[in-house]
Amino acid sequence: MSATTLTAPIGVNTAGVHTRPGLGRLVAVELRKMIDTRAGFWLLAAVAVITVVAVAVRAVVGDVGDHDFQSIMSIALQPAAGLLPIVGVLLVTSEWSQRTGLTTFTLTPVRSRVLVAKLLASVVPAVGALLLCLVLAAAATALAGGGLEGTWSYSPALLGQAAVFLVTSMVIGVAFGAALLASAPAIVVYFALPTAWVALASLSVFADIAPWLDPALDGMSEEVLSATQWAHAGTALALWMLLPLLIGAYRITRREVAT
Repeated sequence: MSATTLTAPIGVNTAGVHTRPGLGRLVAVELRKMIDTRAGFWLLAAVAVITVVAVAVRAVVGDVGDHDFQSIMSIALQPAAGLLPIVGVLLVTSEWSQRTGLTTFTLTPVRSRVLVAKLLASVVPAVGALLLCLVLAAAATALAGGGLEGTWSYSPALLGQAAVFLVTSMVIGVAFGAALLASAPAIVVYFALPTAWVALASLSVFADIAPWLDPALDGMSEEVLSATQWAHAGTALALWMLLPLLIGAYRITRREVAT
């Protein structure tokens, strides 16, 4: 009995096998990573809950004059500005702490595309938080506002600054995570380094340069910035956001990924 030899080729559909994933798909994957871990999910949930509580307290306590839309909106932005950067840190460091980097960078060998996707994905929760703050601030103002003149006064420039405030806060978190590539050190440095600088800048010898390197951008949510204030903010962002982001980009594209 002789063996049968198969000479006809077996058809295999290889269409799209070598096509790299589009940027939109990478961004969607990074957004999914934000809520796939318990830390990321509960941090985002905490932002929503604390924002609701902060707005409710602001609407109840204080004078009627403090219940205008601008004052409530300024308070509403603070929880997101404080907690969202931690989500940004975890978005980057999880590739190493959760050991997903090998899979991520095998499927997308060009690591710079992954970093760009993470940056774009980080903008989404920042914009979502801004919309949540607007809705809550409007509801609180409608319920607690005294109907005084200017209660609903809110400059479009302030809205734009609020968006810049939240987005840059989130990106700074991503930048610190990329620069250190470890969750705990990145979170500690994110909070400790600006605090140490503020303490150092209080010395009279640093009085001239302190406004140019001040990491606190809270003023963006409180008043329309002048040209000089925008120059101060831009210089501070170059130090606290752009520099660690460049360091992180260098490390991510060259660091060995452990199995």
